[in-house]
Amino acid sequence: MTQPQLAHATDFGRMYSRQVGGLPEVPSITTVIGQAPPDLAGWAGHMAATAVVQDARLGNALGSPAQLRSIARDASSAAERYRDEAAARGDRVHAYAEQVALRQLGQVHDVAGHREVLKAHGEGAFADRFDEWWDSYEVQPLAPEITVWNHEVGYAGTLDLVAKIGGRVCLIDYKTKGTSRDGRVKPLDPKVVMQLAAGAQAQEQLVDGERGAWEPWPHAKDVVLLGVALGETEVLTQRAQDAVLPASWRRFWALRQVWEAGHQLAGLGPALRPVPPPAGA
Repeated sequence: MTQPQLAHATDFGRMYSRQVGGLPEVPSITTVIGQAPPDLAGWAGHMAATAVVQDARLGNALGSPAQLRSIARDASSAAERYRDEAAARGDRVHAYAEQVALRQLGQVHDVAGHREVLKAHGEGAFADRFDEWWDSYEVQPLAPEITVWNHEVGYAGTLDLVAKIGGRVCLIDYKTKGTSRDGRVKPLDPKVVMQLAAGAQAQEQLVDGERGAWEPWPHAKDVVLLGVALGETEVLTQRAQDAVLPASWRRFWALRQVWEAGHQLAGLGPALRPVPPPAGA
C-alpha cells in the first residue's frame, strides 16, 4: 500500500498527522475498517496446500523428513507472499491511474514511465483496460489522491479520485482485482461501501501538507460513490446504493469506537494482575 504524505505506520495501524512532521492524531479509514478483519483461515490453508502441491521439490522430497519440513515451512508463508505481491501490484496500478489524472489536469506526470513499470512486471493489460475505462466513462478529474479529514468522528484518509462523470461529482475508490476462471474481473468486496461512505463524510481536504493547510470539503452533497474494480480483462464500475449508506456509515462509526477503545486500553497497562491468597490462608 502506498504511503500518503501525512500518513504514519504506528503500532495502532496507519494514522494521519495534520502536517508534515506532525504527530499522528487519528486513524486512517482503512485502519478503522480493519478492526473487523475477514476470516481468511480457509484461504490461507488453501494457499499453503497449493504451494506444497506445486513445489518442484516435492517429488524428490518424499521419504526425506528434512526436505518435507523445508517445503512445509516455505508453504506456510504462501498466503503472506500472495498478499504482499498483490499489494505491490495494486500500488503500481494505482500510481499509473494517478498519473493519467495528473496528465489530464495539465500537471507534472509520468504516464509513460509508470506504464513501462507495469509492463516490466507483466501487468501492462491493467493499464490498457484502465485507459479504455477512462475514455469510455469520459472521466473529468478534479483531485487525484486527495487527503481528507473528519474531526467529529476522528479519522482521515486519502481518496483515490474525485472526478466528474456524466456531469456528477463522483468519489472513486480503485481496487486492483485478479481474473476469475471465466475471464472476468473478480468482484469488489462490499466493504468498499464503508470506505466510500467514510470518504463522503469528510469535513476538510488537504491543501498543503508542508504548511498544514486545509480547507472545507466542497463535496458534501449530491455525490456519487463508485467502486472501480481494475482487472486485466475488464474494468467493473459499481455504485454504492443509497439504501445501504446509512448502515454502512453506522458500522464505520462503531468500528472507530473499537479502535479508540483498543488505543486507550493499550495505554493503561496490564488488564489482569496476579492476586495472592488471603493472609493467613
